[in-house]
Amino acid sequence: MSPLTPEVKLRVEQLRQKLQEASYAYYALDNPIMEDAVYDRLYRELQDLETQYPEVITPDSPTQRVGERPANQFTSVRHNIGLYSLENAFNIDEFAAWQERWRRYGKEQEIGKESFEYVCELKIDGSALALTYENGILVRGATRGDGITGEDITQNVKTIRSIPLKLNLENPPFRVEVRGEAFLALDTFKQINQEREKAGDTLFANPRNAAAGTLRQLDSRIVAKRRLDFFAYTLHIYGKDDTEIAQTQWESLELLQKMGFKVNPNRKLCQTLEDVADYYNYWDTERLNLPYMTDGVVAKLNSFKLQEQLGFTQKFPRWAVALKYAAEEAPTRVEAISVNVGRTGAITPLAELTPVQLAGTTVLRATLHNINYVRSLDIRVGDTVIVHKAGEIIPEVVKVLTELRPPNTQPFQMPTCCPVCNQPVVKLADEAVTRCVNTSCPAILKGALVHWGSRDALDINGLGEKLVHQMVEKNLVHSVADLYDLTPEKLMTLDRMGKKLATKLIEAINQSKTQPWARVLYGLGIRLVGSVNAQTLTQKFTNVEQLETASATSIEAVYGIGAEIAQSVFQWFRVPANQTLIERLKAANLQLANQESAPTATNQSNKFNGKTFVLTGTLPTLKRDEAKDLIQKAGGKVTSSVSSKTDFVVVGEDAGSKLQKAEELGITRLSEAELLQMLEH
Repeated sequence: MSPLTPEVKLRVEQLRQKLQEASYAYYALDNPIMEDAVYDRLYRELQDLETQYPEVITPDSPTQRVGERPANQFTSVRHNIGLYSLENAFNIDEFAAWQERWRRYGKEQEIGKESFEYVCELKIDGSALALTYENGILVRGATRGDGITGEDITQNVKTIRSIPLKLNLENPPFRVEVRGEAFLALDTFKQINQEREKAGDTLFANPRNAAAGTLRQLDSRIVAKRRLDFFAYTLHIYGKDDTEIAQTQWESLELLQKMGFKVNPNRKLCQTLEDVADYYNYWDTERLNLPYMTDGVVAKLNSFKLQEQLGFTQKFPRWAVALKYAAEEAPTRVEAISVNVGRTGAITPLAELTPVQLAGTTVLRATLHNINYVRSLDIRVGDTVIVHKAGEIIPEVVKVLTELRPPNTQPFQMPTCCPVCNQPVVKLADEAVTRCVNTSCPAILKGALVHWGSRDALDINGLGEKLVHQMVEKNLVHSVADLYDLTPEKLMTLDRMGKKLATKLIEAINQSKTQPWARVLYGLGIRLVGSVNAQTLTQKFTNVEQLETASATSIEAVYGIGAEIAQSVFQWFRVPANQTLIERLKAANLQLANQESAPTATNQSNKFNGKTFVLTGTLPTLKRDEAKDLIQKAGGKVTSSVSSKTDFVVVGEDAGSKLQKAEELGITRLSEAELLQMLEH
């Protein structure tokens, strides 16, 4: 081994500094300064140098984020500063009462006479962490625990990319304590549960449950794969003169971001009770558009001096309160357990519930996913259960209160035959899902027809569930191809179907023949092929003949298409009934190939190449999907969230946080008219 030289030491330090700057820009500022390939090359160089010279490895090195060996157990640690719970308020009147209480206490203590203001922050629904830095280096990450003691999970905390291993300060103080919330983005949470369902594992009840479970994994490599995120919201500094320390909560949030932390951008400085009410009411609905879960708003008095003077009750700080939104979990009773047959034949057990109000809606039933989930809960008819519903997530049972179980209950058994067509069901060894495999099953047919006519597929206006149910029950259709053989006279045999309505539906069905090949492929309902995958596949396989004759290997070779999707597509085209369906759709003149662009349209098809758009609000004349199609046909990309990579934000009425973030990042704003004008020129 060659000796360690000053040049090697300098190179190691330079690499660490560069990689830390890149991580900060990417994870905290959402403003990448380095290509992934460059980052990977520099990371590998640092890794090689540390392997060759182990003595240069330091705890703050980017290579130390994931431990090499699982921990045997977590040790209990005492927090340097206790993590208090917050008093709850469930509406603005309760917030006003809380404000009156602290002001009355302040008057008694002769404090808080000067004007005051609040900092309002979103209450992230995750898992609280306490981080300790000494001389700028992360030395400990701990769970909240009971607020006095928690568990040392430093090895896992280091895997979270939005938590800096080294503070971005020239002259860091002796000790810095940072509090914040670790959480999982909704897309990540969904992906984790899909993987667990496929493996037959118990599903996580919600993102908070998943974040907490992830943080307590003994193997930090598993934690790293789950891509936890983190927002910092509290800062304590030791070893600095008071003049160098933030004097308000607002200043501390800005300082946290400067130090290298990710701070939630949706915060607001409020001067009055009305300002707090506006913030609270705005996010009550707008939070449903966020990529992570929130369950309320935290309002804190901005002045640290006033916070210190007010102090704490036995349970809570007097200077902060959590304004909670409507309950998203509630107890109810299981009246029955039924099953639903979906368009892919998947048989899903459902808990039929005593009606319960949850997140502003009445919940009558909740999904139980599959038999493995049923068994893990041991749910039975008559049980009292906790039902969870967040945002637009389907209600699900997350806990059974077995101590309230009535006597003589029986475990639930999945049916051995399809409840609709009475044919035997199948459960493959590598799947958690039980399926009906009878392609003539009315339930599968109904689901296929509804999917075919849905907005992202063939977009047949008027082809809803009730009408589809009648069509199948009266044997008017036996496949989606039969839709194109319908006449107004046949439709008029259905209930409440007059000549005018029947003619209108036939026109909508005929109009669907103009929908592009990608939508037709998505409409076929091939398992695992969503609208995005359909777009990807039709770019490579420009007509149905190319796709139906392609091997599984060539399908998998398409960027973005995995082995499971490729196998699903390949097998679908091997089924004789599906081959017949394709021939009938060809005969009906459906678009089963990409259309060649006319010379005059060539320029437009490339007009938005390399440009990324975000749509927000309600546009005057275009539906969201119509605007998306126009942009994509012009070569552009449409994403759901605003970042520094966004080029344009198309804004309609009632635009929300996406517009706010776009303005903060200085991204060009377009009206519908301006978008259409760009497409025309």
